[in-house]
Amino acid sequence: MRWKWRWNIAQFAERRWWQSYLKNKDVQEYLSWKKQYWQKIIDLCKPYFTIVSTDVILDAGCGPAGMFMLFPDHKTIAFDPLLDRYESDLPHFKKKFYPNTEFVSAGLEDFIAPQQVDKIFCMNAINHVQDIELSFDKLVSFGKPGSYLIITIDAHNHSFFKHVFRLLPGDILHPHQYDLKEYQSLITNRGYNMLASIHVKHEFFFDHYILIAQKTISTN
Repeated sequence: MRWKWRWNIAQFAERRWWQSYLKNKDVQEYLSWKKQYWQKIIDLCKPYFTIVSTDVILDAGCGPAGMFMLFPDHKTIAFDPLLDRYESDLPHFKKKFYPNTEFVSAGLEDFIAPQQVDKIFCMNAINHVQDIELSFDKLVSFGKPGSYLIITIDAHNHSFFKHVFRLLPGDILHPHQYDLKEYQSLITNRGYNMLASIHVKHEFFFDHYILIAQKTISTN
């Protein structure tokens, strides 16, 4: 019940945050900047995997300007529980901008993938979910054997503040509070091999990382 309460507040706050953040931003300038930002993330990942033309791509918790923006020529599936709200609230997100993307309004706990995919992106979203254990179970199930999982996270730097934030709504947008090793374990305990934890940005409470993992290929 506590997590449900915190998640509902986080979803409301997330919607309001996007409205405030994009209020005075030119649509085309923002979308161009966001594509460049995502491309920089992909460039950091190039030593560990490449995107090929046959890849089926999943963007989990995509938000209104997600990784799906980079893949107009790929079969792409993108889902988020607030997608319908974003389309009504924000001129920066319209599904018609991305004709090759299949959009689904759903959270990680409820989403049913139409097929297994080659690349799973979950960017700045995993600590927004209601049930993080179930969400990781679902997330890893979406990938084919040998597929890649790419997650960006804000990981706690200090154990004391991690426990404080778990008890109090110090970070209202994020119901879940973990450090880097805990996030890595949530992935490796589910049949993925950790390939890299790329350090992107340092701040006092959190450091920002890209986690890259590959699903084990069964030899049975």
